[in-house]
Amino acid sequence: MLNRTIYEEEHEIFRKSVRAWAEAEVFPHGEIWRDNGCVSREVWKSAGEQGFLCMYADEAYGGLGLTDFRYDMILCEELGPREPGFFVGLQNRIAGPYLQNSADKPQREKYMPGAVSGDTILAIAMTEPGSGSDLAGIKTRAVEDGDHWVLNGSKTYISNGFLADLVLVAARTNPDASHDVGLFWVETDTPGFSRGRNLKKVGLESQDTAELFFDNVRVPRENVLGNPKGGFKTMMMNLAEERMIGAVGFAARAEHAFNITMAFIMERRAFGRAIGTFQNSRFKMASMRTELDAAWALTDHCAREHMQGRLSAEMAAEAKLFTSEVEGRVVDECLQLHGGAGYMDEYEISRLYRDARISRIYAGTSEIMREIIGRGLGLDERQRN
Repeated sequence: MLNRTIYEEEHEIFRKSVRAWAEAEVFPHGEIWRDNGCVSREVWKSAGEQGFLCMYADEAYGGLGLTDFRYDMILCEELGPREPGFFVGLQNRIAGPYLQNSADKPQREKYMPGAVSGDTILAIAMTEPGSGSDLAGIKTRAVEDGDHWVLNGSKTYISNGFLADLVLVAARTNPDASHDVGLFWVETDTPGFSRGRNLKKVGLESQDTAELFFDNVRVPRENVLGNPKGGFKTMMMNLAEERMIGAVGFAARAEHAFNITMAFIMERRAFGRAIGTFQNSRFKMASMRTELDAAWALTDHCAREHMQGRLSAEMAAEAKLFTSEVEGRVVDECLQLHGGAGYMDEYEISRLYRDARISRIYAGTSEIMREIIGRGLGLDERQRN
């Protein structure tokens, strides 16, 4: 097993505090949350009280001024495997950085305290019914009207969409230019904003994933994030971190599946012996251990690069691609080693199996990741002409 060296003593102390809090405030509610299709607002506030939300925020906003990416890695490693629908990573490292790094001071003063306390749940609305991972295909429009921008369109598959109080919405600001996209902070009580269904999914049952609709939603000019035509570039800058936090979660869930399977095969017996002692089981576990160690090595390397400001889009895509594919293979093999029990919902591996399927799709599909990596190799036909 790989000896991970990315963490220091203070990180492990933090891990213990996260683990103790999660055992008391998060994991006991999982079944209820899965039945309800979303986690409670109370757990968001509890996370805020513990100082686990947007830790990088300035102390003036209630934050800790703690920019070390490794603390959010630990949150994902501890929470993700057992309660993957509680998207702390979205608040902290997908939506939150837009407030921290791209918003002006009035926007941070207005919204960051709530994001830190858990009173303001964040979401980011990029994906549309007809565009999927193609951000250049966005059709939601924003038209300037005096001191406001007027938004019309729809978004789908929006994580945190049902509970969100504040949504960062991507909308095209120039109908003749696919890359002229603006980003707009939309408060969910704004007239014209509405939510569709809390979407039913194969897995991640406790993650509130919704459709969002914008019918002449008037957004004040002060809620535009930066240049109203520069949102595409801003999104590209933030996607690398999104894919990194995803990679941590994918590897952590695969590791958890491995660990519970190890316990299962040493307890379950067949033909008078533990099934873990059969050659097939040994070889399967050995192969999975090797893939897991490779996934952690790549993830930790990319995390270090990210903390040094050197992580490229291509390397982030490699980490996202590899860890999500490893997660899929590992949970499939682990379910097989559970035999018939693995197909039963009472066994945790069945939920891990369902949850893993989305990892190769969201934050950019595996196919899009390969496209990014391939273009980085100079294999884009447009680059050759």
